[in-house]
Amino acid sequence: MGVMPMARSILLPLLALAVPAAAAEITVHATRDGEVLEVVAVAEFEGNITRTWQVLTDYGRIAEFVPSMEMSRIVSRERNSAVVEQKGEARMLFFSYPINLRLAVTEYPYERIESRAIGGNFRELRGAYALEAREGRIKLRYTGRLVPDFFIPPLIGTLVLRRNVEETFRAMVNEIERRHREPAKPEKRDP
Repeated sequence: MGVMPMARSILLPLLALAVPAAAAEITVHATRDGEVLEVVAVAEFEGNITRTWQVLTDYGRIAEFVPSMEMSRIVSRERNSAVVEQKGEARMLFFSYPINLRLAVTEYPYERIESRAIGGNFRELRGAYALEAREGRIKLRYTGRLVPDFFIPPLIGTLVLRRNVEETFRAMVNEIERRHREPAKPEKRDP
């Protein structure tokens, strides 16, 4: 085998690893009706349902990969439900809004995650992630309805919500894609 064919056989697999898959396409729409803010975010990307589910339900580590999240911890867990406490901040230009939440989360494995605020600085917060798997791709949809317990100026409230949800949603999708690229861990077997 000559030098060029050997170099090609070594370099081509390395190049394939270095070129990431196409970035997820993400759309976010936010609206405001009086004090009620509503948002819908959708992403479609290469992935599998198991790893996607693992990221979405990794409540104790979300602050590690979502920039606006300072803390996220599981207060209690029972089968397919959990109470999760989260603290963070929504920012835009020189505006900054603290986010403090205690969420009741209900999981419908590999299909849907629903949450609602049971404490914190929102009078109402309901959200849901819906997952759909098709031919090696995932369609992830988030819908939310929020009524903050703090003042957000009408002109920027929708923009702050849209930007914050887009940042959080993109961080979640990036983490899903990152974990999808990791090699699968071998299952442990008893000797």
